[in-house]
Amino acid sequence: MIDENCTIDEVRELFAGDRFATEACGCRVVEAERGHAVCEFDIADAHLNAMGNVMGGALFTLADFALAIACNIGEEPTMGVSNSIQFLNVAKGSTLIATCDVDKSGRNLGFYTVDVVDDLGTAVAKMTATCFRRS
Repeated sequence: MIDENCTIDEVRELFAGDRFATEACGCRVVEAERGHAVCEFDIADAHLNAMGNVMGGALFTLADFALAIACNIGEEPTMGVSNSIQFLNVAKGSTLIATCDVDKSGRNLGFYTVDVVDDLGTAVAKMTATCFRRS
């Protein structure tokens, strides 16, 4: 279990082990506490699809990274078992920000929503997730 009183630097250090998110996508942890996380990345050419928009996989990676943090701080080890993402708009800004909040946290299951916006406030994607806790 990740102590819910850990510092933001401790969370960043621990989740640096999510190398695809942190190294390949450039995701950064902005806020982290039990049931809540904010992560972001600066949009780069590597994130773009053939049409010049942010690829869905990059959006999902950012949302999933925020989910991993929000559902594991102060909880038993937790993993996503079902995720649904809706792509709402193309990003217009230069940074994407994912905010994950718990909807319901139970003993074995957790339900979360992740909203992804750009730095101009454009709603880009929304993900809902069901997570399983190992006790």
